[in-house]
Amino acid sequence: MTGPRVRDLLERKGDPLQLEALTGDLGLDRLIPTPEASGPGLVLAGYTKRFAAHRVHVLGETEITYLDSLGPDERRKSLETFFQFDIPCVVIAKGQEVPAELLELARAKGVPVIRTKLKTAEFYRRLKPFLDDAFAPATTVHGSLADVFGVGLLFLGRSGIGKSECVLDLVERGHRLVADDIVHVTRHGHDVLLGRGHELARHYMEIRGVGLIDIRALFGIRAVRQQKRIEVVVQLDDWDASREYDRTGLDGQTTAFLDVTLPLVTVPLNPGKNLTVMCEVVAMNHLLRYSGVDSARQFNERLLHRMAQRREMLEYLEEDYE
Repeated sequence: MTGPRVRDLLERKGDPLQLEALTGDLGLDRLIPTPEASGPGLVLAGYTKRFAAHRVHVLGETEITYLDSLGPDERRKSLETFFQFDIPCVVIAKGQEVPAELLELARAKGVPVIRTKLKTAEFYRRLKPFLDDAFAPATTVHGSLADVFGVGLLFLGRSGIGKSECVLDLVERGHRLVADDIVHVTRHGHDVLLGRGHELARHYMEIRGVGLIDIRALFGIRAVRQQKRIEVVVQLDDWDASREYDRTGLDGQTTAFLDVTLPLVTVPLNPGKNLTVMCEVVAMNHLLRYSGVDSARQFNERLLHRMAQRREMLEYLEEDYE
């Protein structure tokens, strides 16, 4: 798996992480192959087993103090052991002074050395979102994504079926557009899918017969979002009289993106159907289920209870001979 380059870290997070490249442009095109960062640990003391060399290595106050406590020969030997591995980059935390031997050996190996003014723990905390995002599994979906009552609805369907028009109507009713036509989906953790629009086409929408429109310019900043978690997939299909559609909601459909399972609602389109209101109901029903209220299952339990009561009454009447 390929990852970001050290240069990407400096360009995208240089200011938030207060980064300073101590070795200039040296090694900035080296790949960061893993979304993890750690300290060198016991390798500075000569123990190299189980050393994860492929990570970004952060030298905090403990490591620098340890190196300063060594004599010149011991310090060089310790750092030579460290730099014998193929390290993506070295980060010096807390704005500390860097041992001259470290910079010398790093330049010889082509390893970039970066310094941050942040404390070690704070640097780890701010670095993690960048690495997680850079290594997140991703895919692209042809559809539209909207935030409806705080629920991310991903609309799918054939080209020209009305996905964009449905989302436009939702925006007009006070909901928010996230992406239209092209939705970039990334997985964060094990079960969170985030959707966003293309960088150039973000918040623009194509309406057949009208052309491209700028939703943010027409409806204001409150009508758009940069990204949203995808929670329900709404599949828009042409009406097929020969097809059997779910009418109770007891056997919920699901679909999967990037190994994450999501609830799927299939909406058949026929003349006169108020699609916008239906989508609002889909979002509200999802919120109800999330809070523990399953309307279809509750109705089914009430029906079964009433049928059981009716059966007991009939049995009683059949045995009443007075």
